[in-house]
Amino acid sequence: MYQFMVAVSAKKDTLFHDYNQLHQWSVNHSEEFWDLLWDFCGVEGAKKPPVSYCPPASQAPAKDTQWFPHAKLNYAENLLKNWHQRAKEDALVFHSEGDSSRIQRLSWEQLYHQTAQIAGFLHQAGVTKGDVVAGYLPNLPQTIVAMLATTALGATWTSTSPDFGADSVIERFGQTKPKVLFFADGYFYNGKTHTYRQKVADIAAELEGLTHVVTIPYVGLSANSDNVTNVTDTTNAITIPGVSEHHWTQILSSTEPCELGFTPVSFDHPLYILYSSGTTGKPKCIVHSVGGTLLNHLKEHQLHSDVKPGDRLFYFTTCGWMMWNWMVTGLASGATLILYDGSPFYPNGNVLWDMAELENVTLFGTSAKYLEALEKQVIQPIQTHKLNKLRTLCSTGSVLSPEQFDYVYQSIHQDVQLASIAGGTDICGCFAIGNPISPVYRGECQGRGLGMDVQVFDGEGHPLYERQGELVCCNSFPNQPCGFWNDTDGSRYHSAYWDTFPGVWHHGDYVSLTKHGGLIFYGRSDAVLNPGGVRIGTAEIYRQVNRLDEIKDSLVIGQNKANDVRVVLFVQLNEGVSLSEELEKTIRDRIRTHCSPRHLPEVILSVSDIPRTKSGKLVELAVRNVVHNEPVKNLGALANPEALEEFKNRPELKLP
Repeated sequence: MYQFMVAVSAKKDTLFHDYNQLHQWSVNHSEEFWDLLWDFCGVEGAKKPPVSYCPPASQAPAKDTQWFPHAKLNYAENLLKNWHQRAKEDALVFHSEGDSSRIQRLSWEQLYHQTAQIAGFLHQAGVTKGDVVAGYLPNLPQTIVAMLATTALGATWTSTSPDFGADSVIERFGQTKPKVLFFADGYFYNGKTHTYRQKVADIAAELEGLTHVVTIPYVGLSANSDNVTNVTDTTNAITIPGVSEHHWTQILSSTEPCELGFTPVSFDHPLYILYSSGTTGKPKCIVHSVGGTLLNHLKEHQLHSDVKPGDRLFYFTTCGWMMWNWMVTGLASGATLILYDGSPFYPNGNVLWDMAELENVTLFGTSAKYLEALEKQVIQPIQTHKLNKLRTLCSTGSVLSPEQFDYVYQSIHQDVQLASIAGGTDICGCFAIGNPISPVYRGECQGRGLGMDVQVFDGEGHPLYERQGELVCCNSFPNQPCGFWNDTDGSRYHSAYWDTFPGVWHHGDYVSLTKHGGLIFYGRSDAVLNPGGVRIGTAEIYRQVNRLDEIKDSLVIGQNKANDVRVVLFVQLNEGVSLSEELEKTIRDRIRTHCSPRHLPEVILSVSDIPRTKSGKLVELAVRNVVHNEPVKNLGALANPEALEEFKNRPELKLP
């Protein structure tokens, strides 16, 4: 970040004293910023002027701006461009839950050559620029190889994790119609082995245009095998008319190493198709561009996260969450990726820290919920692990409470950049992100991403400062989605982000800007409570309730009552705890003391489980719908849809 600051200062004859000045310049001169960033990060490709173009007839220039309209580049080429300089060093290191014999290491040379072999197979399978290739896969090295091979050809990659049910996968891939589908022979989670070949057969039978499926060996590997290419599972072949099944090991063993070609594509060419959670209907298929994704991730890795060549980057994620896509681009900065698949608490809560110590992780990425669970289990890596190389700890997925900042610095590492980051699938990146040259303030995201004019609006579109409101972005940025797949007139895309405040990106988070230039998040806008006409962010209540030793998890909604809304709190209790009058009083006293009387729940109810999406996000809207006897449109998006049953027809919620 400082080096970039100096480079800009020299080029523009402007002296920047701090990050906030640099951010303001990057917003006021966004074309110059993104142009200089391309050069600073060494993007491989043909950069041709102009930097941006907006059609003269456009009514919403932020939405319609085209970035680098004449540029040509390739995503995979940028991720592999320096492979020969570090050919024998680790590019990918994979750990699987509970079994050190399944550790895989792929050098940069192996990564390059395997990508070339799989790209050759895809080419023979008829995959060309504009086609879609899908992965229904665990977080394996082979998943990254398949993605790189796909994007090297100029095709588009889409993926989801194997814990999704067949209907949920069909809802996603059925819209994007992949030509080739990669899947594994199973996966491990929480001490159990799961196979899903039958699900794959059911899915493949429903995918229009699918011509090939490829099995990747994982659970079928011999525990004593040093070479992942020597085991092939040929049982229970998938037999669907017009669909050929292949095996990863056979492809590699039958294909000679070769040079990898890279198909140049336009800056806005589709790279990834990501999916919204789908809790309010059929998942949106959000298309992200080659250039926008690459350039923004380079910014977020190199400047905001201080990722350097030789660093070892880890993010706990599945292939169904955008943090996988974010993590993978770390290869473009010369980082080694540390991959993990399985439960982060099997066989115990130290498993990820054991891996971080062994692999000398420099950036450790996780979720706020994981850190909260560690704290409740009194796990203190600072006392048990040598994390000498760790410089950055990223947290996302939900709001990181001020108390969790305390936990990180007291129990994990005293000298680390704690970056509470926020953005999402919609932009495959961050609006709020860390910054290695500025202080970390307890309870705050450090700041707004460079080049992004992030502001807070009230309901009428007026800017707010140190007051809660809607997160918006008032300028164009390269990693805006290309649009939604099959949204031919762009109407769904427009209504999703641009209708609320015309010409301004409305993100749907309830936030405030701080005097430090940071951001505080209070929850999703559509889940905000409104008792007595006062808007309350749900995160404020979770912060207090989830601190109690008796509480494992919680969820709060607003229930319609006459012409008002009453706050209803559901709590998941730890084993052996009951919801007594004394505990209810403790909960209310804590909320009253640390929040306000307006935050007090009128009703507190116990449930055995709290429903979440497969990426771990709370689903307040789904629970609210159940309580109001309204349909939940997509149960397949939930990790535990059966949990909703406990919220139905509760007599305690019956209104006169």
